Amino acid sequence: MCPAVRWVHSRAAGLDDQLFPELIESPVPLTNGSGVFSPPLGEFVLGAILYFAKDFRRLIRNQVAGVWDPFDITEISGRTVGIVGYGDIGRAVASRLRAMGMQVLALRRQSPQAPNADPSISRMFGPDGLLEMLAQCDYVVVAAPLTPQTRGLIGEREFAAMKPDAVVVNVGRGPVIDEAAMVRALTERRILGAALDVFTTEPLVPGHPFFTLDNVLLSPHSADHTPDWQDRAMLFFLAQFERFAKDEPLLNVVNKKQGY
Repeated sequence: MCPAVRWVHSRAAGLDDQLFPELIESPVPLTNGSGVFSPPLGEFVLGAILYFAKDFRRLIRNQVAGVWDPFDITEISGRTVGIVGYGDIGRAVASRLRAMGMQVLALRRQSPQAPNADPSISRMFGPDGLLEMLAQCDYVVVAAPLTPQTRGLIGEREFAAMKPDAVVVNVGRGPVIDEAAMVRALTERRILGAALDVFTTEPLVPGHPFFTLDNVLLSPHSADHTPDWQDRAMLFFLAQFERFAKDEPLLNVVNKKQGY
């Protein structure tokens, strides 16, 4: 309906609900807001890891009950984290966790030509190495976009490969994880816990198990909602528009067939 359109920009980073067939087939470039929201998501992941390592839930529960009950906590330095989907969010996560002394593994669809180019990463895996990576991880961070290839990427087989004390943190897209499989793994205590900012259906329906499971940290898809998040998204668009007006190369050009 817009034969003269020359460029489409999405304020969001995720595009799974915006890529309709006509846009995919169109030669018009599509850009997104990748990178705008990555820093606060990196901080959320670090906070979630510390939440489980220090058992903040137990501290708060004891404080409310007026109970003095010393217990051992986990040090995250030296622990291993695996990042599923190593894009801009993954890099923001890796730099913060590396600074805490953690060993960072990463998985992406296409491994870089220089595997040791990123100082935050100890090892990069390709798609075939998912199970191998998961078996080594104390924490698994899911930051992958939702595409036909990533839908249900983390399911029963992947949960079975994880350590019994592993923690899953999802800041990518809900359906990348098989939610029913995750509920079973959490309920049966086959993993230690999960910190979730994204879900298959949002908002969660009343009575969803995530509301009552004591090994789940739940964020209502607001881990990147800083007070100025909309301003930051608009400032990035304005910078993009200036590039467009000057006929300069645009940033964040999306591969529409791949979905990111």
